[in-house]
This record gives sequence, C-alpha cells and structure tokens, in this order.
Amino acid sequence: MKFRSERDGLLDALVTAGRAGAARMGMGFGTQSLRLAVRGSELEVTGSDPDLVIEVVQVVSGEQDGTVLIPSRLATEIIRSFDPGTVSVEGNDQEARITSGRAEFVIRVPVGAEITRLIPAESKGIALPAGPFAEGLRQVVPAALNDDSRAPQLTGVLMVAVDKGLRLVATDSYRLAFRDLEGMSALEAGSEVLVPARALAEIQRLVGGEGERERQTELVFRHTEVDAVFEVHGVRLTTRLLKGPFPDYQRLLPASYPNAFRVAREEFAAAVRRVRLMVRDAKDAATPVRISFETDGAELTVLTAESGRAAERVDGQFTGGELVVAFNPNYLLDGIEAIRAETVILEVIDSSKPATVRGEGEDDYRYLLMPVRVS
Repeated sequence: MKFRSERDGLLDALVTAGRAGAARMGMGFGTQSLRLAVRGSELEVTGSDPDLVIEVVQVVSGEQDGTVLIPSRLATEIIRSFDPGTVSVEGNDQEARITSGRAEFVIRVPVGAEITRLIPAESKGIALPAGPFAEGLRQVVPAALNDDSRAPQLTGVLMVAVDKGLRLVATDSYRLAFRDLEGMSALEAGSEVLVPARALAEIQRLVGGEGERERQTELVFRHTEVDAVFEVHGVRLTTRLLKGPFPDYQRLLPASYPNAFRVAREEFAAAVRRVRLMVRDAKDAATPVRISFETDGAELTVLTAESGRAAERVDGQFTGGELVVAFNPNYLLDGIEAIRAETVILEVIDSSKPATVRGEGEDDYRYLLMPVRVS
C-alpha cells in the first residue's frame, strides 16, 4: 500500500483511532497497533481493543491499495515530529516506510499485532442532534464508575426511552446523574441499552461543544442486543454493550427536601476548587469538604492532619434548619460544573441521606451525591 497525505489531517486520524486502544486502563499505549487501509483515494485508520473499535475515514492521494499494521504510539510521534506538509506512507506485511521532506523512518510491523473487528450493528440508523447529545454526555458520564473490577455494569451509561424522549443515567454507587433529552428519539418505547461510559466519552470528544456547527451536525446511532455504533464527523465507533442489573435509580430520588441552599454557580465552584487544594496529597485524598449552612451563606472547610486547614465563606440563600454536611470535594465539583444555569440549588435532607445538585429552572438534570460521614 502507498499514499500521500497532509501531516495534520493524517495526525488527527491516527490520534483519534489510537484512542480506542489507549483508553483501556492498564493497557500500554505503546503496545497498541493501528490498521491503515487504502482503497483508491480513501484511507481508513482503525484502532481497537477487545470492546471498542474506532474507524476514521480520510481522503488521501492513494497510489497503491492495500493495508499495513503500524505501532500506534511510535507512528503517531513520528508524524507529529514532521514539519507541516506532505507525508508519504507505504508498507507491506513486514514494515512501513514513513517519509516527509528529508526525513525517512522504516518501522517494523509489531509481532503478533492484530485489530479487533467487532461486527457493526446492521439495524437502521437513527439521526440525533450531535450537540445536545454531547452536552448530555458531559453532564452524566463523570458519574459512571471508572474501575470495572467492582461492578462492570456501573461503568456504563444507561440510555432509556422515556415519554419525553431519551434519558441518560450513570452512577458509581456514591453519586448518580441523569439527564432527560426531550424530543430525542433513539430507542423504541420502553427499551434501554447500557453503553460503556468510556465509549461515550469518546463520542463527546469527537462532537466537541454545543456551538452552531455541533447543533447542525447529526450523530447516527444504531444498536443490536450486543453492540452499538455511533457515526459522526467521518468517524465510526463500535462498542460492545454492557450486561448486568443496573440499579433502580428512581427509588433513590427523594420526594422532597427540607433544606435548600441557592448560590451562584461560578462562586460556589471557585470556592470548592480553592479549599480542595488541601486534599491533593494522596494521604488526604479521602478528606471531605464540610459545608456549614447559614441563612445568608455557607462556610466551606477542609481540615487535614497532613496539610492543615482551608476555609472560605460563600454568599447564598439557605432555607431549613441548622445543618453541617460533608462531601467528597471532587464529586461535589463534578455536579456543580455540570449545571448550565447561573444559580445552583443544593438540596439536603440530613448529613447521611443523598443530596441533590441541580440548576435553578432546570428540571431535566439531577445529580445525587451521598454525604461523607464525619465525626
């Protein structure tokens, strides 16, 4: 195989496809391979691990059809090192030659290299607005469990068909986030699928923000009982669906709260970030932030044996009884930063029951957070 391409476009394709292998915790990025396949003027770059495949299609100047496997990290760093301009790639079963300007690299095909080929879902695709879907993922994905050794099903995001549209739900058992995307029809009535959160994080990254370009972009989604496929911006992502019982999240939602604190989102987030500085050391990682509520504000305090003490007061409006509640500062900040409204409402029952973070006037998003018990 042989083709020519501009450096920046080829580099983007390699980086995007390479994330399929790099995303898996515990797997070395350097051991992963990419498959480059040329057909006419089309280059398909494929990266994979056993549960996720990312395929990127790009227009190039094709000179000879064929395929080659290359080490992901090495090839990416080589092409990144070139000056902007044309890159030539040719290869066979044993090696690949990459040249640009006066530089030439000949790299061996990794021994035992292979690419997982998940069978793409063949059901009819459904077009979704990419921007709003990615915004929903931004709010929900952080609440999913990162480590699949405890409860693999909690590493996914539950996509559920509800009366108003599509609901996204994630939980790691310490917190729970859900977002309703009204008018978005992606599943048959009453159905649900459990999609790995790391695959959806890649979709969020591919789509980008929620600007004019993203609002006009469509994301194509389809699934079977075992896999799901997402296509956007010339990239196709295929992932295996997760199995296992997902928590009955609706029973966790309190009917009402006796205590509520209204505060400016940016001021609240900035204060949490500052006091959190005291718990960056691994020895203090489990140290919570205590929030003492008053009628016209709240006092945020972090106290550690190793680092010392931090405190900051934020103005706000509190309704309820005298109360002190402690939270994991990182989890609390994730909930605050997911809010779109200017005002955050923190609703609390007591120091041991789930609290809720939501935006004032926003009924489509909820973030539940378990308090940390402190003496």
